Amino acid sequence: MDVDLTVTAGNYRFDGVSFAVDTNIWLLGDEEEVLVVDAGFDSTAIAAAIDGRDVLGILCTHAHNDHADAALALADATGAPVLLHPDDAKLWARVNPGRRPDAELADGQVLEVAGSPVVVLHTPGHTAGSVCLHLPDDGLLFSGDTLLSGGPGMTGDVLSSASTLHDSVRRKLFVMPDETVVHPGHGYDTDLGTERRESWAGQI
Repeated sequence: MDVDLTVTAGNYRFDGVSFAVDTNIWLLGDEEEVLVVDAGFDSTAIAAAIDGRDVLGILCTHAHNDHADAALALADATGAPVLLHPDDAKLWARVNPGRRPDAELADGQVLEVAGSPVVVLHTPGHTAGSVCLHLPDDGLLFSGDTLLSGGPGMTGDVLSSASTLHDSVRRKLFVMPDETVVHPGHGYDTDLGTERRESWAGQI
C-alpha cells in the first residue's frame, strides 16, 4: 500500500472562530488507483498529487471546512464520489450548501483500494459524524481529527463532545495493536502505543 501526503493550508472557520491551519490530505493506493482521505482548502494541489490516477472515492473524515470544503471541486475534477457519515450532514450543509455528498459512510463498512480492505469506524466526538479509516492488513489508521499526535482533536464547539470522543478512542481505536501507525488530519504521524502510554495515560 502506498501512502502519499499532501498538506494544504487555509483558515478553519466555525461559528465565528477562524484561525490558520495546515491539513493533511492522504492518498491511499498504488500507481493505478487511490482513495483520497479528506479534501480541504485546495483541490488543485490535491489533484496534482493524484497525478492522473483513478480516484475511487473522496472520503471525508468529517465535515469541518478544513477537511471538506474542496471535496466537491475535487469530485468535479476527478469524477469520484464524495463519501461522508450522515451524522455530519448538517455540518456539511454549512460548508457546502446546496449539494449533498454522493454516498454515506457507515460504521463497519469495508471499502477496498489496491487490494487492501479499508474499514470505516464511526468515532463521534470531534463531530457527530467523525470517522477513522483502518487498514488492518497494513497496520495503518487514518484518524482525521479524532486522534492527533499528542492527544485528541479539539472539542470546544457545540457539535463536539469530549466524553464522546474519549469513548470512541477507547472502544474503537485502543483495541488495536500498539504498533498501528496513525496518520492524523493535522500534524505528525504517531502510533497507538505511544498515544496510549504518553498522551492518554490516566484518561482511558
